[in-house]
Parts: sequence; structure tokens; C-alpha cells
Amino acid sequence: MRAALMAVLIAAGIGVLAWATAKPNDGRAGAKAAFPKPAMDVPLASSKSEETAVVAGGCFWGIQAVFQHLKGVSSSTSGYSGGAAKTAHYGDVSTGETGHAESVKIVFDPSQISYGQILMIFFSVGHNPTELNRQGPDYGTQYRSSIFYGNDGQKKIAEAYIAQLNAAKIYSQPIVTQVVPLQAFYAAEDYHQNYLKHHSYEPYIMINDLPKLTSLKNEYPELYRND
Repeated sequence: MRAALMAVLIAAGIGVLAWATAKPNDGRAGAKAAFPKPAMDVPLASSKSEETAVVAGGCFWGIQAVFQHLKGVSSSTSGYSGGAAKTAHYGDVSTGETGHAESVKIVFDPSQISYGQILMIFFSVGHNPTELNRQGPDYGTQYRSSIFYGNDGQKKIAEAYIAQLNAAKIYSQPIVTQVVPLQAFYAAEDYHQNYLKHHSYEPYIMINDLPKLTSLKNEYPELYRND
């Protein structure tokens, strides 16, 4: 799907600058309205520590890059969640038959950023949570929207935030994000890690992922970091 889409777009002569700066289709009903913060969240911790969040929202290249540019995040790793260890390989996952979703493990310092804020960025910048088993040009269950919670607190925050966003009609369609327990996370192959950083001029990245970083910087300058 990715290669075919790029060929069509290049043939159509779409400008490179427009690719890199256009706002992605995030499904919002009101593009100019401020995105709501989670009403249910935990306060920032009093001391530095590490917590983990695992989310899935389409191709992991862009999601990984978004969280790599978020203050308070120490690491962001592309990988697979939802299936068995023996099928946690790109070739298998790409069939859409393994139960895995292309996922990202986010390690963050809860004294700098909360779990609710992680989800706010995931929903508002990372992807369009109203697309079922797809994201933009990519189709299949491996591209589904999911939050893999690690404990009951994460589950409650995630479910409450989805209910809050739906009630406020932030999106033009209902959110289809699954909230499911994290069984395991398997890191993806090395060539998938830091993919945007090393392939920023690929048409797929310019069209689908660089605009997410632009949105992060413009909408959340206080949370954006340049490195």
C-alpha cells in the first residue's frame, strides 16, 4: 500500500513543501478548537522515575518520532504488541493475521509528564483515532488504534479520556481505539528504529509523518523538544 500510494502522489506532482507542512487528517470536528486535556489524570510525581506506556496508531515510524520529540520522554521504541512472540516480525505482522499491532513503547518520567498528557499527544497529534483497522494510506488490523495499558490506573485514565473526547464531540466520528491489557511488547527490527530521522526525505515520511511533528511543535510548544 505504501509504495503504490507514493507512486500515485509523485505522478500527480504534489509539492514537497506541501507534503511536509500540511496538517494530517486527524478526524477532528473543529480543527481550530483547543484540544481538551484529560479530566482524569495523575498529578506529576514529586521525584524522578520511569513509567511505560504502549500505544498503537498506524505505522509506528511516525508515532515513534512524535514521542521522541516530547519533553519528559527518555525513549520511544517501535515494535509489536497483541500477538505471540514467534510472529513478532515485520513480514508476519504485515499480513494482518498475527494479532499484532505496530506499536510504540514510550518510557517517560512522571515527574515531567503525566500518562494523561502522553495520551493527549497520542490522540491529538499521533493519529486519527476514528479510523478502524487503518491509518491514512495503510490498511489492516496491524494498523489499528490501541492503548495497551500496563495497570488499572492506566486503564481508567484511558477509558475516561476516550469517554470525555466522545462526549465533547471532538471528532466527527466516534473513537474506535481499543483499550486492552498489555501482554508483551516486542521491539521491531533495527531498520525500523528512528526511521523518520534517517529517512526524512522519503515521500511517505514527508506526507504522513513530518506534519505530525509540525503539529506537535505548533500545538504544544511547551512540550516539544528539538532533539
